[in-house]
Formats: sequence, C-alpha cells, structure tokens
Amino acid sequence: MKSWISRPVPELPGSLASLRLFDTALGQVVEVGHKADQSMYVCGITPYDATHMGHAASYVAFDLLNRAWRDAGTTVSYVQNVTDIDDPLLERANATGVDWRELAASQIELFHTDMDALNVLAPDHYIGAVEAIPDIVPAVERLIADGVAYRVQGADGEPDGDVYYDVETAGKRSDATDAWTLGDVSGLGEAEMLELFAERGGDPARPGKRQALDPLLWRVAREGEPSWPGASLGDGRPGWHIECTVIAQKYLPAPFTVQGGGSDLIFPHHEMGAGHAYSLAHVPLARHYAHAGMVGLDGEKMSKSKGNLVLVSKLRAAGEEPAAIRLAILAHHYRSDWSWTAEGFAEAKQRLATWREAALKAPAASATPLIAAMRTELANDLNAPGAIAAVDHWAQSALTAGAAEASPVDGALVTDALNALLGVEL
Repeated sequence: MKSWISRPVPELPGSLASLRLFDTALGQVVEVGHKADQSMYVCGITPYDATHMGHAASYVAFDLLNRAWRDAGTTVSYVQNVTDIDDPLLERANATGVDWRELAASQIELFHTDMDALNVLAPDHYIGAVEAIPDIVPAVERLIADGVAYRVQGADGEPDGDVYYDVETAGKRSDATDAWTLGDVSGLGEAEMLELFAERGGDPARPGKRQALDPLLWRVAREGEPSWPGASLGDGRPGWHIECTVIAQKYLPAPFTVQGGGSDLIFPHHEMGAGHAYSLAHVPLARHYAHAGMVGLDGEKMSKSKGNLVLVSKLRAAGEEPAAIRLAILAHHYRSDWSWTAEGFAEAKQRLATWREAALKAPAASATPLIAAMRTELANDLNAPGAIAAVDHWAQSALTAGAAEASPVDGALVTDALNALLGVEL
C-alpha cells in the first residue's frame, strides 16, 4: 500500500543529544540511547471515518520522535499499518450503503492528505491488514501448532473454527526475564483488563473460550462478510492484534525500538501484540512502549457517538492553516490528556503569526542558542511545550530588538529549525 510523500526536512548544524522517553511498560522515563539505527512501529487507522484531532495528536507525537532521531543523525525505520478490514469498517459500510472497499479507500486517501498537510513524515512501510494476510495465516497456524492458540466451536448459529490466543498458556511458556506475561505492558489488574477488553473490541463473554481475555486471531468466514484463503485455518479474516505483530516482525528488527500509539491502545492491543510476538519469535516485540494522551473537546471526551469530533479535514476546508493546527497540538505534552478549544486554537494562530514576524527580525547569532534550547527540551521526553516556550522567548527578544538588527541568515536558520524539529512550517 502506498503512503503519502514526505516533504524534505531541513538539515541543521549540530545534533540532538541522547533521547529520554517515558516507557509505559516500565512506568518511567528511560534512556533510549544514541544509536546509528532506530526503529518504530505506530499503529495506524481503521479507515471508516475521517482523521479527528485524537488521531492527529498521536501521529504528530510520534512524528516528533521521528524528527528527533533524525536530527540526532540516526537512520529511522518506521512502519505503520492500516486496519483495512475490521468490524467497525464493515458496520459503517453497511450503515451507509457504501462498499467497504470504497469506504476504506476514500478514508485512507483523506488520512494521507491530512498527514501531508500536517507535515507528518511518511512511514517507510505502510502496510494494510489485507495485504498482510498471507503472512498472518502461517503465523496463526504456528501458534496453534505450538499450543498457544486453539479453535472454538460455534454457538448460536455461528460457524466452528474461530481461533483464539491462549493468554494463560502463552504466559507460562518461558521463565526468561524478558518473557511476556499478561499485564507486562499495561500493568493492569484482571478486573480493569476485563472492562477495557469489552470496551475495545474484545469478546469476554464468547462461549467456548478458555479465558475471557483470550483475543481473536482468526475469524472464519461468515455469510455476507468478506473473507480470504486461510489454508488450514479455513477462509476468514484476521483478528486485530495479530495483524500489527506480524507486520512489525516482517519489516522491523526484533525487538524494534519503540511501539507507539494512543493510550487507548495500551490494553488490549499492545498488550496482546507483545504476547503474540514473544510466542512467535521468543524475543520481545519492542524495547520500549510509548503512548500519546487522549484529546477531548471543551473538556468532554471526543467520540463518534457524541458527535463532537474535531476533524482535521473540516478545519482545512474552512481555510485554517495546517501549521496552526499542528502548533495547537504541540502546545500540549504528547503524554497528557487535553481538550481542543477555540481559545487554544486562536492562541496557536497568534503564536504562528508572531513567529513569522520574528523570523523577519531575527537578531544576529540568535539562532544557534535557540536550536540548542529546543533540542534540550525535545531530548527530555519530547517536551514540545518546552521547545515552544523557548521559541516564544526568542521571538519576543527578536521583536523587541527590531528590524534594524535583523539577520536574514539567523531568520532562515530558525525557520529551518522549526520545520526540522517541530514540523511547523512558517
């Protein structure tokens, strides 16, 4: 599957120091380390609706990580999936009378245009679940053969043969210190897991399962649903978590550096994906897990059911600048939960205008210390608000100094730095 095309990233003098990042599984900020090569997997969209601000904030967050690594002189391998077959997509297609393939294609294209507008760097590999099925099928067959997956008999008229991952058996298979057991990524207790599992696509009450938290690996074909050849599994389609695991293991080293996504993916998605990976390869999926916070609207949770989504495409259609949208996102630390407000967006637009004016009046020799300050903040758990505060301080100084002392060279360098480090184009 083709992704969007990244715009060039300006090269800056010097480089960012070793990065520290909050690791969800460890519950603390850790040194990621300064290496020649780093790798990242960020879970992609299920393409049944437009890119809302929660999506945008998550992808902008990990774009910061991508840019920080690149500024440090690192070669980055970045993979993102598209869950282009799943229940929400089929349900939306049925509700709207649109073929699910057409719906997916239109929303993927819209997502691409939103990411391009927001200056998010494209992944090196952009893989759809459907195109990954030839790799998913043998992986599920291997889990069955190894005794950590099993078939379930149908109930209430459903066909036999759905395949589930056995979380208890998988968690007991190794006493190695880096082996996976349920809860390693999320740190949650069983009661919390059961609640979230039911909310986020799980089926804890499914008859025939060995454990309520066992996740689906392969759903055998149902009448009226799309399906694909599954070899010994029978025709069907993959479960959600195995999709990301198989794609990541095919295109990235084992373990890769950072598994990223929104905090709503910690459980069950990233928890189960980590288990699948260890069962398949006997090494951890990722060395670190990082998650972006949730975005609300005016203090309330943003959700499709409430009809209060702030869509990037609608803001763009209304004539709003993507750079201002991105700057409004970056005003909040990537791990924080926050709300989109008209006041916050107005502040971002004013800030962008101020920075543009200041770039025309940049004092001589002011760019280098500003870049150093921005790098210091970003190396500290991608502290974009801290970097923004440094730019605000610089801009105020530039505007106070006046155009008489302006340095076009410094103005150009600051403009390049805002693009390279924050992805904000003046």
